[in-house]
Formats: sequence, structure tokens, C-alpha cells
Amino acid sequence: MPGISGNGAVTRSTLRQQIADALRDEVLAGRLQPGQAFTVKEIAEQYGVSATPVREALVDLSAQGLLEADQHRGFRVREYSLGDFRGMIEARTLVIDGMFRALDAGHEAFRDPGNPRTSATLAVVRRRGEEAQRAAGSGDLTVLIGYDLRFWRELSALFGNPYLGDFLHRLRVQSWVCAVQRLRRLPDLRGMLWAGHTALVDALAARDTAAARAVVAEYNSHSLTLIERLAAA
Repeated sequence: MPGISGNGAVTRSTLRQQIADALRDEVLAGRLQPGQAFTVKEIAEQYGVSATPVREALVDLSAQGLLEADQHRGFRVREYSLGDFRGMIEARTLVIDGMFRALDAGHEAFRDPGNPRTSATLAVVRRRGEEAQRAAGSGDLTVLIGYDLRFWRELSALFGNPYLGDFLHRLRVQSWVCAVQRLRRLPDLRGMLWAGHTALVDALAARDTAAARAVVAEYNSHSLTLIERLAAA
């Protein structure tokens, strides 16, 4: 099937997750286009595996909002609207603001400025942010998405609530899928992508939630303006 590049390296013990991860990456890379349909049989043949783990992986991706079940064709890549993107931005903003309010209330991860675990995690997250900024500056969308997702995943882990981290990660994947459907149309993305990751880490390291909120607000404004302009074009 066009757009899928499976191989025999997929192991049986993790077939379901590996297939789901591979297909998610295909969607984020723009190789699986919005509205593109495929069947369980096509994916199973491409990867040389049985239908069961493929069906489970596709059901998982449907539950995450990346695919839609098609009664006649099996599954298809979900097409997101501009309204969907606005809703995602609003939802993830509410989650992130909740994290900042926890910081304001003296969350244990930030209560002690010298907490070695927090300092070590922020240092790792900052390195992820530096890589994301370099990718944004060069217009490398694929690399940016990878580092950006890890950046927010590791940052949210500081708050010690896996449910919060999983929910935010899902929202961020969905918003990237929605954005990619428009960003991939541009031949050159250099200088167009948000690159304020380290500013956010620095604000959090200083326990300055006002500055952190300002960084996130600028990020949301930048993202919405860019996607709205592309949608209008």
C-alpha cells in the first residue's frame, strides 16, 4: 500500500504497539494522507503479520482520534477541521494551566528549589527543547514533532500524575496531526515554527508561572495564527 514501509523487524511480543506507533508516525510524517483509507488485510500483508494485532492497533489509533472506522473500507485517516484545532488548543491550555496552578499551590516537585530530581528532569527537558528549537529553525518538521512530543511528555511527568501526562500527550499528538495536514503543503518551513521551548523551561525552573503562562499564550497564538492562515489559503 502506498505510504507504508513495513519490514520484518516487528517482533511478535510488541506487534500491537509497534504497528500502532509505526502508523502514527506515518500520519505525522504526512505519508498517510487525511481521508486515506485502508483495510486490516492491507496493513497485515504489508508487515507480514496476522490480522489480529493489526486490528487491535487500528482500534487503538481510532480511540486516540487519529483514525476513523469506515464501514465499507475498514479505516481511514481522520480529517481534522480548523474548529477541531481550536478545540485542541483550548483543551491542552486548560490542562497546562492546571499544571501551573499546581505549581502555584506548592506542588512537591517544585516546593524545594534545590530538589535534585526536579533539577535533573528540567535539565533533560531543556535539552529536548534545544533540539526542538534547532529543528524548528531549520524547518525540519519531522524532527521537531519527535522532540516536541518528548519535551511535553517529560515535562508533564514532573507532576507525578500519569493520567495527566497521557491526556496531554494524546492532545498534543492530535494537534500535531491536525497541523501536519496543513504544514506539509509548504515547501519551506524555516522560521515559521514556534521555538520557545527553552524559555518555558527557564520560567518553570525559576518558579515564574506568570512568565510560563505568557510563553504558552504566545505559543498558542502563534500556532492558531499560522494554521488559520494556511486554512484560509
